[in-house]
This record gives sequence, structure tokens and C-alpha cells, in this order.
Amino acid sequence: MAIRKFQKASVFFMRLLFFGLTVLLSQVATADAATAAKVTAKRIVTENGMTVILQEAHSLPVVNVQMIIKAGAVLDTEEKAGLAHLTASLLEEGTATRSSTQIADAVDFIGAELSAGGGDDYASASLRVLKKDLAAGLELLSDILIHPSFPEPELQRKRQEILGQLIAEKDEPGVVADKAFNQIVFGAHPYHRPEEGTELTLPSITRDDVSLFYDQYYRPNNTIMTIVGDITESEAASLIKTYFGSWPQKPVPTATVPSAAGLEKPIVKLIDKDLTQANIILGHLGIDRKNPDYYAVTVMNYILGGGGFASRLMTNLRDNQGLAYSINSHFQAGAFPGSFSVSLQTRNAAAQEAVDGVLAEIRKIRTAPVTDREIEETKAYLIGSFPLRMDTSARIANLLAQIEYYNLGLDYAERYPKLIGAVTKTDIQRVAQKYLDPDHLALVVVARQGEAKIRQN
Repeated sequence: MAIRKFQKASVFFMRLLFFGLTVLLSQVATADAATAAKVTAKRIVTENGMTVILQEAHSLPVVNVQMIIKAGAVLDTEEKAGLAHLTASLLEEGTATRSSTQIADAVDFIGAELSAGGGDDYASASLRVLKKDLAAGLELLSDILIHPSFPEPELQRKRQEILGQLIAEKDEPGVVADKAFNQIVFGAHPYHRPEEGTELTLPSITRDDVSLFYDQYYRPNNTIMTIVGDITESEAASLIKTYFGSWPQKPVPTATVPSAAGLEKPIVKLIDKDLTQANIILGHLGIDRKNPDYYAVTVMNYILGGGGFASRLMTNLRDNQGLAYSINSHFQAGAFPGSFSVSLQTRNAAAQEAVDGVLAEIRKIRTAPVTDREIEETKAYLIGSFPLRMDTSARIANLLAQIEYYNLGLDYAERYPKLIGAVTKTDIQRVAQKYLDPDHLALVVVARQGEAKIRQN
């Protein structure tokens, strides 16, 4: 009883905190939108075809550089899944003139931050460096992007590291559920597989595979660079020409990516594990980032389950019914349609009741309008919190890279509050009916199945 009272008190406190935050954000939303509108980035295309977005910010003597290379895991074949991720992860492991140790030492010497990695849609590299060491930092960044050597010993080490992670993930029920869910939802589309590959595909990837993939896709005309910080346009142009001007332009192969067809009927996958609580994920195919309904979907999903303690799923299933320890809904919108998913953890015996509760909330938001208070508080929060995505130079650099990648327009920061603000209750019900389908979804439950007793029809 004491624990239950403590939980109720905690929920009350969190709701009070959220209410106060919502009021504050509502009051400052207009001012924050004006601040966001001050982003005055410039777009430049270099002679060798690289797109550069520059935002001057002279308050601190620091420069952040973000690179996006359109060389993500969606370009992998089934047989070589993990190739794009492995290629990106090896960029820092050696160049024609530096070993991995020498690269790390050079980065440490100037107190910079340098990293590279792969993703589903693209690979990325980033640099954060003091203005006085910018030339040295760009020399290192350009070296790993233009002259990687992919040493065989580093490839073997990195592959074993990834394989070790894949093995360890088998003991993580949330990861097990996510992977099973993606395989069902995405079908033949590359999103169905882990970007880092599998235990079956990684051993087959050779250094020649990595070199060929790099040569095909790592080109300036396939790259976006954003620069944010204490630098002028003329300084940026000179440094880019010095360190990236020799990067040869080359035609990039056009990839054919299979479409995800969606589910014709509900699919249930039960994975039996000796767990004290069930890990559940359910959902179906969602939208891509360029979908014009993205903003209405964002508002709708926040109300449904994306808004933490403000969401219906959290309020009704966790707080009111005690059916879930944690719960949230999410639309993963990328270059291709991602997934809509609801993830939750609950005690094994409550698994079916929790699933029924989620389905009830999905059906409710499809059939009945949201309240005035829900939509007003949601829009106030989304608009008011948007400037937090631009509160550091690194975040601005990342946001600008996303804006360019998805072709959202350099006035996006100014338009975002208007796009969210224009969403109506009618829009929310329309997109809920269009993009939520409780009768055709995938359900994955990782649990002690003898206790969970999930219905399979």
C-alpha cells in the first residue's frame, strides 16, 4: 500500500511538473519561434559537387562540422548485410598516411572530437574543434573520408567486435523483440535487417567488398557538409577547397530498393524466454520523412503515446490501470517509410490485457476527436521545445544536415512552428484513420509464454 501511494505521489508530481512546463513553453513559444527563425544558413555547392551548408555563430571560438554520405545500410545486399556499417566504422581505423593510433593521437593533441559511423539511410562523420585548430581538424576529417586504407587487421578486429555485440544482444529482450518486429513489418525492404549485419553475413565481408563499396558511394557529389561556428563564408570556402577540393567527383550508382508491402493480416510472434516481465512491441508500416502528413502525425502520436506522461497510453495503461512499467508509441520516419510501433514492458500475466488496452487506445484516437486541451498543450510543447534542438552548435549542424538531406528547405526552422500550429483536430483524426491500423499489425511478445498466454488470432 505504501508503495502504491508513493507511485501515485510520483505520478502527481510528474504531471504537475509537466503542466508547469507546458504552461511555460506555451508562454515562450512565440519568442522561441522567433529565435529559431534567426537561423541564417547559406547553401553552397562546390566545384566537385559537395553540398555545403554554412551557419555562422561567433559567440564561442568553436566550429562543428557534420557530414552525411548517402551510403547507408539500405544499399547492402542480403548476402553482405552490414557492409555499409562496417565501411563507415573503419574510416577512423587507418588512412594512407596514418594508423588508427596516429589518428587518435592527432585528435587528442588538438583537443578535438572526431567520429564516424553508419546508419540505415546514410553514413556520417563529425568534427568539433576550436577555431584556432580548425585547419588541423579539417585535415584529419578529410583524410579519413578521402584516403581510408581499411587495414585488414582493423577490419578483422572491428568485425569481431560487432559479432560480439550481436551475440550479447541475444540476451536483451527488448532488442530481440525489435529485430523480430522489423523482420515482420518490413518484409523485403532493407529496414528489416540490422544495419550492423548478422552473424551469417558479417564473416563473408572482405576488404575488397569494403573498398568497392567505399569507391562507389563515398564521393563529394554524394555528400552533405554542414559547418556551424566561429567561421566566415570566405574562410569556409578557402578551407573546403584546401582540404576537400581534391576529392574526385564520380557518378554514383543508382540503387534499387525493394518496397515494404505492409501486412495483409495480423501476425503474432511469440518468443519464449525466462523473464519476470514481458517485452512487447506491436505496430505496422508507417510513413517516410517527406510525407506531407508528417506534422499532423507528429501531433497525433504525441497525444497517443509519444508524449511521455502527457500521453494517453501512459495515462491510461500505466497510471490508471497499472498494466505497464513503461510504454510509448513512435513513428520512425526515414528516407523510406519506417514503422509505427508501440513498445511496453509489463508483468507476464498482464501481457494480453496490456495489448488489448493499447488496441483500445488506437481505436479510440481513430474514431473520436482529441480534446481541445490535448491539442493545445501538445502544440505548445512541440513548438516551445523546438529551439532545444538548436541550443548548441553541434545540434544546429546536425539539424541542418537533416534539413538538407530531406530537402526541407533552409527556412525550415522558421516554418516548423507554423506547420505544427496549423494542425487541427480534424487533421489528427484523419491521419489516425489513415496511418493507424489495429486490424493489420505485427505483435511480438518476448516473455515467459506459459504465463503471458497471448491470443494468436
